[in-house]
Amino acid sequence: MATSSSEIHVAVDLTVLTLRDGALNVLLIQREDEPHRGAWALPGGFVQLGEDLDGAAYRVLADEASLGSGAVHLEQVRTFGTPGRDPRGHVVSVAFMALGADLPDPRRGEDVADARWWSLQELAEVTLAFDHATVLECAVERARSKLEYTTLAATFLPEEFTISQLRGVYESVWGTTLDAGNFHRKATRTEGFLEELDRHAAPTGGRPARLYRAAGGTSLMPPLLRSGD
Repeated sequence: MATSSSEIHVAVDLTVLTLRDGALNVLLIQREDEPHRGAWALPGGFVQLGEDLDGAAYRVLADEASLGSGAVHLEQVRTFGTPGRDPRGHVVSVAFMALGADLPDPRRGEDVADARWWSLQELAEVTLAFDHATVLECAVERARSKLEYTTLAATFLPEEFTISQLRGVYESVWGTTLDAGNFHRKATRTEGFLEELDRHAAPTGGRPARLYRAAGGTSLMPPLLRSGD
């Protein structure tokens, strides 16, 4: 889509995050058109006439990430509008993060050269198009911060999970190692976080682990802090 330099255009950019092989991964697309042809970027697009922001974000998820509206937790992160961030004109972008469990490999969209998941460690040597490195950094920090004060960690897991799996989410997103006993105590004693089930996970050689599911709460009190306090 071409833009006019005398107009302000609104776009959405999506940081889609999931866990794959125990590592936090982000979905990137390889641009087929200029500007930045051939570069990797976050999925995104211009907001269409008569379309609200959430509608535009879900359209991009379907077109470029092969994901329906029920597959992810979607929320706005912040707005980026520095003049010159897009060589096509003055483009203001509303950044979203989308979190989900076991998200599938994307199908390449019509205007995309390629699309695939990247672990955050893989991106150390990759230069993203536009200001998407900053957008990604902001979204990842939002996800890390919200795991401290909200029940968002369960978004990365299937409906039923073990405490070990839940701890693995925190360790993967935060990039740290947590004390298993301390984490178990805090997670199971936090009101509204977890519901203990009367069944166990399939045995893997040791004592079968108890299964839990999200209890429906939205905030953690007291919080689970990265510092371990």
